[in-house]
Amino acid sequence: MHDIQIAVVTEYLEAQSVPEQNQFVFAYTITIANHSNEPVQLLRRAWEITDAEQKVTKVAGDGVVGQQPKIEPDADYSYTSGTVITTPVGTMQGHYTFVGADGEEFDVPIPSFLLALPNIVH
Repeated sequence: MHDIQIAVVTEYLEAQSVPEQNQFVFAYTITIANHSNEPVQLLRRAWEITDAEQKVTKVAGDGVVGQQPKIEPDADYSYTSGTVITTPVGTMQGHYTFVGADGEEFDVPIPSFLLALPNIVH
């Protein structure tokens, strides 16, 4: 059994955003913790990014930030990436596809997380 935990921290990038042109830029830092007793390698990612008008953008590809990291048992891997949405509030969710030491691929869901301007959601 694979015990992979995903933690997310988001940040609104005001300096890169242009609200009057409906461009809201967010960074997200994800930490992937491998609590399994074997190494795993992240192969692919798939995202659904939803803005406040329910417009969904799907993004998928190999690895994350140009890497396909191998995560040893009881270790973690963090990276920061970003996205642009057209509303001041949105959500992201998806999954990572990993391969275990046995060569079997498996998906780990990335729970939905909020993208929002500071103090806009109470």
